Amino acid sequence: QVQLAESGGGLVQAGGSLRLSCAASGIGNRFRINAMGWYRQAPGKQRELVATITSGGTTEYAASMKGRFTISRDNAKNTVYLQMNSLQPEDTAVYYCNFNVRRIWLGYDSDYWGQGTQVTVSS
Repeated sequence: QVQLAESGGGLVQAGGSLRLSCAASGIGNRFRINAMGWYRQAPGKQRELVATITSGGTTEYAASMKGRFTISRDNAKNTVYLQMNSLQPEDTAVYYCNFNVRRIWLGYDSDYWGQGTQVTVSS
């Protein structure tokens, strides 16, 4: 079974940086990872897109993160990263990774989510 494990969250002062990681396990020959992404959910708000990266390396960012956050992936390690710079209190949220995975033999895609990691930015 595919499982995602996140790490790297924590408490940081405004203007600081954090790097999140999300590694998938259970990815064998029957699966292929398509897009990877990061989402976040602040208290009382809906989950929102942070950034995505396709299997070919094309990236997309939410407007408020562009220029501050960088998403990258290591296909050999089945891992996606999110480098977050110039963090602000409004970036405080639980951050979730998402993998879109193709079940090669069955011919359909499934979405998998990490358990979430808390990022808290103090002013």
